[in-house]
Amino acid sequence: MTSSEFINKFKSKYLWGNLGAMVLVLVLLCVGVKFGIDIYTHHGEAIRVPDIRYKNIDDATHILDDAGLEIVVTDTGYVRSLPADCILEQSPAFGELVKSGHIIYVTINSDHSPRITIPDVIDNSSLREAMAKLTAMGFKLGSPQYIPGEEDWVYGILVKGRHVVAGDKVSIDDMLIIQVGNGQRDASDSIDEIDPVYHGEDDVMEGEGDETTGDVDNFEVVPGTEPTEPAPSHEHQPNEVVE
Repeated sequence: MTSSEFINKFKSKYLWGNLGAMVLVLVLLCVGVKFGIDIYTHHGEAIRVPDIRYKNIDDATHILDDAGLEIVVTDTGYVRSLPADCILEQSPAFGELVKSGHIIYVTINSDHSPRITIPDVIDNSSLREAMAKLTAMGFKLGSPQYIPGEEDWVYGILVKGRHVVAGDKVSIDDMLIIQVGNGQRDASDSIDEIDPVYHGEDDVMEGEGDETTGDVDNFEVVPGTEPTEPAPSHEHQPNEVVE
């Protein structure tokens, strides 16, 4: 290909037409992407989050729907003075600016008080340790009930007059009564004492078995060790005549 032919190709309308079409497509693509992203992200649109705290979940849902927002329940809490299904918290908070379709996460009030598991403090800790642990967990404690037993040792827990054990779930509104030892022995724990039985010397005869144990006395008399008779007395008899 000569240089003149190469230059003539650049002068071709077909070549420049293709180049122009490519540039036009590229420009249209960039403009389309920009406007598409703006539409998808609601660019320049801002909705102020309404205050839905302390409203019923149904009422709050209608309010957010009218504002173009969505609601999702993520957690529950408990406030005794508020009705069940009442909105306790919301995120984003009231007054923040969000885009259409944004999700508002809420915490609603439960219809019953939370229940907490009784820890292993019965017959496993002192009164001070048990009170500290139960209080830290959120339990309400009444005055301890003292019973016979080791002083300051926890023997049981009462809830509404019934005994509970470790692992039982109890409402945080219930009062716990700790049963603790008062340092005194229970009358039922008395010890029966038995007096020892002593046997006299006459109870066991020589050469006979023991009546209580059945043991045989193997005592033998060794010759030469028998007690001797007392020697006759040489005192004068009253009627003897001495010459």
